Amino acid sequence: MEIIEKYFDKLSPEMSGRFAKLKGIYSEWNEKINVISRKDIDKLEERHILHSLSIAKIISFTPGTDILDIGTGGGFPGIPLAIMFPECNFVLADSIGKKITVVKAVVEALELNNVIAMNMRAEEIKRKFDFAVSRAVTDLKILHSWVRTKIKSENRNVLKNGLLYLKGGDVTEDLKYFGKSINVFEIKDMFEEEFFETKKVLYIS
Repeated sequence: MEIIEKYFDKLSPEMSGRFAKLKGIYSEWNEKINVISRKDIDKLEERHILHSLSIAKIISFTPGTDILDIGTGGGFPGIPLAIMFPECNFVLADSIGKKITVVKAVVEALELNNVIAMNMRAEEIKRKFDFAVSRAVTDLKILHSWVRTKIKSENRNVLKNGLLYLKGGDVTEDLKYFGKSINVFEIKDMFEEEFFETKKVLYIS
């Protein structure tokens, strides 16, 4: 928990309690269904929770905001963001059933009433959202094609509605393809740990 509180010092007791429980819940479930690599489970707070929360350094979602996490895997970035923004509504979707089984178990254990977990492909989702979030699930061009018709036109946040995508490494091709419509936020400017040196949040409105 220290690493979370290092960068987010105004957590409510309820938020802190939920973040503190995450490692134990994931460690237990990872023994049954491997959703997080063995080498990463010991660094869950840094490599999964804090990484997900880099989005919260860019935008503080207005209460009532609807957010879709595409290809959520074990629940990242959706679950940490749902803890951080309890008055927002989250749909966490993944096409792999066993991953959604874990997500549902985590949501239940934490009593996260603002999260719905769905075992379905992005293309099958019919609802519209203010934002889509995702973490390196596929090529950004493909992901953008999936979500662009699912974004509401009316804005309620400081940032215009759109896609927030966590990605590591080279983003040259993404910049070429999307041009001025893409914004790049360097996570190394938010968090000092070496893990974040090449990590970025890409935002397309």
